[in-house]
Amino acid sequence: MRPSSAGRSTGRCSSTGRRRSTDRSSSIPPAHPDGRHLPPVRPGPRSYQQHTRALGQWIRVPSSNRDDRTEDVSSRTVVHLLRHGKVHNPSGILYGRLPGYHLAASGRAMADGVAEHLAGNDITYVAASSLIRAQETAAPLAATHGLTVRTDDRIIEADNTFEGLKVAVGDGVLREPRYWARLRNPFRPSWGEPYLDIAHRMLGGITTALQQADGHEAVLVSHQLPIWTVRRYLEGHRLWHNPAKRQCAVASLTSLVFLDGVFSGVRYSEPVAHIPAVDDGSDTVSPGFGA
Repeated sequence: MRPSSAGRSTGRCSSTGRRRSTDRSSSIPPAHPDGRHLPPVRPGPRSYQQHTRALGQWIRVPSSNRDDRTEDVSSRTVVHLLRHGKVHNPSGILYGRLPGYHLAASGRAMADGVAEHLAGNDITYVAASSLIRAQETAAPLAATHGLTVRTDDRIIEADNTFEGLKVAVGDGVLREPRYWARLRNPFRPSWGEPYLDIAHRMLGGITTALQQADGHEAVLVSHQLPIWTVRRYLEGHRLWHNPAKRQCAVASLTSLVFLDGVFSGVRYSEPVAHIPAVDDGSDTVSPGFGA
């Protein structure tokens, strides 16, 4: 995959006469092993064509059944973004990147079910974030294909200032005025990791998967917000969104199709939707302990 070079930064002159850059691309993890960054496509109501021009070689405007096209294609690679299974979370907090949150019994059943569902696929690369719920989801799949799970924290859960708190509607911390200032900017967002940074680091993980599984299939076990954000980025949608409308259930597959290294379409599936996503306990250590 050949990401294009970053766009030109813009800025305003400060009181000292120096030009102040407003381009945040320097804070974004590299999306390519040689250190190049993807172009800084900003969140906002852009058209698909605008995103396509900005992304260069990453995107071609898809047509119907484009990902099934085979003529003149030397390499077809599929990168499955797998959300981890149901987590044991008896306190109902936003656990984010906190350690020790293992899969519930239903989540382990989901991990086994996905491994069975993908047993016949040509998977040659499996990676997961370092969070234990992602590692536990990846383990049965990797074992089925005789692979080792690679740890890649470019696909880790998004950072969030509400981590460790209850944020459920009606009984969470959002009822308390002292937290309201964190919600001042839903477009960045102000309460956590910028959407653009999430998209760029996820694309770095996807780039590695494409290189490792060229012409085959790869699975990246990640988390809901990172998966949904990079999907919106690739499809040319604005990055800010209504969380209630995300299409990314636990243990779901967001499958990205690349033809000759170029994104050509996405497929979404829920292979273990028949398993109820209930917090039915865990036979591992209690939340807060372990990796």
